Amino acid sequence: MNERDDAERWPEERFRRLRQQADPDIDKVVTAYLESRPGEGGPLELLRAVIAELGQAKREAREPSGAPPASGIFEAIDFAKELPEWGDDRELLARGQAVFADYGLYQSAALFCKCLPMAYVEVSSAKVLAGVSGLATHSLTRRVAETGQMLVDVMGLKATDSLHPGGPGHTTAIGLRLLHSFVRALVDERYSDHWDKERYGPPVNQELLLATIFDFSVVTWEALETMGVVLSEEQRAAHLYTWSVFGHLMGVDACRDGPLTLADVEPVSERLGRLYESSDEGRLLMARLLEEMEAFMHLGWRKLPRSLVHWIFRDAAYGADRVPELLGVPKPAWWCTALFAAARSAHRHSRLTGPVDGVIRWLVRRAGRHIVVALIDRHSGGQAAFQIPGELARAWRIRQSPAAVRTRGIRQGVRQRVRTPARKGLRT
Repeated sequence: MNERDDAERWPEERFRRLRQQADPDIDKVVTAYLESRPGEGGPLELLRAVIAELGQAKREAREPSGAPPASGIFEAIDFAKELPEWGDDRELLARGQAVFADYGLYQSAALFCKCLPMAYVEVSSAKVLAGVSGLATHSLTRRVAETGQMLVDVMGLKATDSLHPGGPGHTTAIGLRLLHSFVRALVDERYSDHWDKERYGPPVNQELLLATIFDFSVVTWEALETMGVVLSEEQRAAHLYTWSVFGHLMGVDACRDGPLTLADVEPVSERLGRLYESSDEGRLLMARLLEEMEAFMHLGWRKLPRSLVHWIFRDAAYGADRVPELLGVPKPAWWCTALFAAARSAHRHSRLTGPVDGVIRWLVRRAGRHIVVALIDRHSGGQAAFQIPGELARAWRIRQSPAAVRTRGIRQGVRQRVRTPARKGLRT
């Protein structure tokens, strides 16, 4: 496909249309569902109920029986759930999932240091994430854990059946489609007078859904490359195919009739780069994200997450290099700045590249492990518990037993007591 074909497939008008388009099929069903239950509360109460039902359904979907989840909300909203005809290439799905299985700790770091910040610099996305997440779950970081669990459910199980009916990836996709519709209903009920629909389009519109698929695929590859992990063209194509299948189930219009391909990457990335903007909500979300990550870093390593954010975005294309500034990310640690400068210098002297890159990859894996541990320890309980399969936990050397969680809790308490006096004396 040449540049002219790309321009014809992704004209500016298509993006304007996607921005003004929600998910009319599921929105009609959800509207009817809300109207049929007038005594059960408004969209907020039902949104909380859906979150609880989704947590139950996902727990059931992880059972080895593979039986469809016995969840009332899924039965009440009997929506199209089958894979598309083009979406059942098990070999491609397996290769796409293997990208996560092989580089999971790197992708965990990429999720928190690049993918989520990319969502926070789109103003309407930040407004929804900050406002609705707080209302529905009373926790901004709870939403972060749910995002991490989605990544594990879709990509981390080494089982292509995950995206088939009854599997956790499939359940997650359908559940997110429902949640997005309830979010639109909630914004319409609570914020319609203040929501600039002409500028932002409907909440969780199709342009943002396309951006989300790119965040978990293309943006991840870019972050991995910065970390020293370069995926082959075949790996990237399979990874994008798998996320396209998930996108189809989640109601992404761009994945309705076929998968996204590598030919789509450049024109879409260039267009999405025009969405980046600073906002109070985006800065708040970024601050909370850093607090979540940095609280679980070992003593002396607290500033590693913010440093990785700066490093990963330093040469990003399509204007993404401005993201740390737009989100108010604090300055990196001096030692990280020195290390990354050494890495750049080493790349000009090939004999030094290996040792320096090895140190950086070790730092990234360590940060990724700490991030996963933080989610397990902070969110292993509750209605939508964060958990990873035993196979991944063993590969990443992460213990999930109650005793291990308690031991890490004691260590974290010590770190907090040590850090508190320093924070009082110097705010950074």
